[in-house]
Amino acid sequence: MPRTSGYQAIPDILAASPTSRVLVVSSQTAPSSVRQAISAGAHGYVPKRASDGELIDAIRRVAAGERYVDPDLGAQLVVPDGTPALDPISERERDVLHLLALGHTNQEIGKRLYISVRTVDTHRAQIMRKLRLDTRAELVLFALANGLIGPS
Repeated sequence: MPRTSGYQAIPDILAASPTSRVLVVSSQTAPSSVRQAISAGAHGYVPKRASDGELIDAIRRVAAGERYVDPDLGAQLVVPDGTPALDPISERERDVLHLLALGHTNQEIGKRLYISVRTVDTHRAQIMRKLRLDTRAELVLFALANGLIGPS
């Protein structure tokens, strides 16, 4: 796509047409790519290698209001051994993750938790390392998927 990435275009598409449903068809199959698309507002994600039948099924599901991620890609997004996903992080890191996912800046988090901005940044880096996340968008998606933010 000229001048923008598909992930950057998703919010613009949804802003221009709020009732549209976005299904990403991509050659990128890394979990971070799927998370990035979903966190940008995509309703589904299918690899380009998908069969015609799989693609049609995904289109129908997304058009019907469902969310769809190719099962093989979705399996990569789940913690493989059934271990609760939040186990590796401390309570303080959980507090920082919650506030980060809600969109607070490091400065705001520091003031709320009575810690320095540098300590907030250290916690963020540790959280991302422990959870194997690469971007702040992935942090938000992780928090949503694990009930730290969003509807109860």
